[in-house]
Amino acid sequence: MRKLCWILLAAVALPMSTGCLIPMYSGDPVRRAQQLIFTSEDLRAITDEWERIWFLDQPSHMTAYRTHGGIL
Repeated sequence: MRKLCWILLAAVALPMSTGCLIPMYSGDPVRRAQQLIFTSEDLRAITDEWERIWFLDQPSHMTAYRTHGGIL
């Protein structure tokens, strides 16, 4: 009986973890492509935000040549 309960629990949990119960993206190919583009753009923007927060997007002061910081 215990083995049957574990099998039943696994049979219910497995489809829910793979996204079969509720699909993440639309079934329409055009809309699905648009959703995938938006998702990938959001993931690409994470690195830009991370660099901005940690001030990694600033110019490097370790350059071999001098740069003028004022208005020319």
